[in-house]
Amino acid sequence: MIASGPPPNRLLRMLDAADFDLVRPHLITIELVRETVLGEAGAALRHVYFPHAGTVSITVGLSEGQTIEVAMLGRDSIVGGGAALADGIAASDAVVLFPGTASMLEITAFRTIAASSAPFRSLMIRHEQALLARAQQSLLCNTLHPVEARLARWLLRARDLSDSETLPLTQETLAQMMGVRRNAISLVAHALQRAGIIRYTRGQIVITDLRALEATACDCYAAVKAHDARLLERPR
Repeated sequence: MIASGPPPNRLLRMLDAADFDLVRPHLITIELVRETVLGEAGAALRHVYFPHAGTVSITVGLSEGQTIEVAMLGRDSIVGGGAALADGIAASDAVVLFPGTASMLEITAFRTIAASSAPFRSLMIRHEQALLARAQQSLLCNTLHPVEARLARWLLRARDLSDSETLPLTQETLAQMMGVRRNAISLVAHALQRAGIIRYTRGQIVITDLRALEATACDCYAAVKAHDARLLERPR
């Protein structure tokens, strides 16, 4: 069970006190260890996760053996909520990208709470709508926009979730997440570094000019934030 006080996950904070009291006794705080698999496509889920810190990458596999990220989840999200509301089978892989902590909830308890609390169930459904909007925007972005704009958008999302300008990333990881060749990432990263927007060393990217990075990103970054605000703001 998590300690008293405001929960560190945004979705949990959006619950009224009565609904959060239904959830609190079942939450277990765990460490999110980098590269830990929280869900595997086609496999049954046992838990859902409400991240406090760190990020989880939701990826799908391609027939050629590649993987591509369709969403990055953090403290504003739940991992596995959609599958838990449906048949309990994960539709995609969920892997810890940046380490942190999370509240873990057994899927049976999650379903019981969702069945007994309409506000909880509604919030989880709205989150899945927001997640679908993120995935659709990511598909559009990957299809239409140049790698430089896509990389800037990705780094901004990672920065928003980590609250840090320093991101522990390799070019191999970025290439895998974005579904592009490593040399494309290398060329763009070097260009951004020459422009003074980022500083790159092996295994680490530091955002040195946030405003310039925002100007470099495509409109998809703002579009996703607008979707989230519409779907995930506390109802009045």
